[in-house]
Amino acid sequence: MYEICPETPADLPEVEALYDLCFAPGRTALSSYRLRDGVPRVADLCLSLRSDGILTAAIRFWPVRVAGQSVLLLGPIAVHPTAQGEGLGGLLMRDSLTRATRMGFDRVLLVGDAPYYSRFGFQRLDDVLMPPPTNPDRVLGLELRPGAWVGVTGDVEREPADQPAPPPVSGYDDCVVVEHPKEDSDDAANASGSSADR
Repeated sequence: MYEICPETPADLPEVEALYDLCFAPGRTALSSYRLRDGVPRVADLCLSLRSDGILTAAIRFWPVRVAGQSVLLLGPIAVHPTAQGEGLGGLLMRDSLTRATRMGFDRVLLVGDAPYYSRFGFQRLDDVLMPPPTNPDRVLGLELRPGAWVGVTGDVEREPADQPAPPPVSGYDDCVVVEHPKEDSDDAANASGSSADR
């Protein structure tokens, strides 16, 4: 059994260590971090997955804008190397996207491998531009509401500093206990988060 909970301040050292393990400490030099620097995370969607109290996987979301529209930037997502290939990345993806939908978000953006993320409904966004040197083939989007990406094109920009935080999720337990996934397991390379926006 696994427990998925929103990340707390006490989790921060463990989560950062997991990201460093999966991506190396230089990950913060990537272009996507320019969109996150100084911008608060979407706290209710930053989740940790634990097994017997041990951190096994983590996912984070950040607010950004495209054409003035609110967008969720997914990433990083990471699974500990000892648990890769077990479908845990998929558990976090599905749970977090369900929470995002319940919170009223319309669209999600990430940078990653289309063959892996297409299983969750992500498709290439031809007219959405991440900061260079991002490969355009890896800019992917998901509609949480039908038609949410229609007409939303242009550069991905930082969320303005004066935007209020999204309201807390109502009617959704903070923590959920889930069983080990029995369906498709993650490809080892992708489950590490190495293909996701870091």
